[in-house]
Amino acid sequence: MVQMVRARLRVLVRGMRAARRDAGMVTSEYATGIVAAVAFAVVLYKVVTSGAVSSELQSIVKEALNARM
Repeated sequence: MVQMVRARLRVLVRGMRAARRDAGMVTSEYATGIVAAVAFAVVLYKVVTSGAVSSELQSIVKEALNARM
């Protein structure tokens, strides 16, 4: 019984050590994530500042400011 418990504990400890080794990202993953986030931000900026979207957003804000309760 004691040997079985020890064996299970060893398996759990090995699993915890393996999880700890893979817990973080490496520098290349951070760099890739930052590049992807910046690219998404640029695309979003271009979409929001385009003429059609900009005028639509302005009309939504104007309607909200002119709303009567």
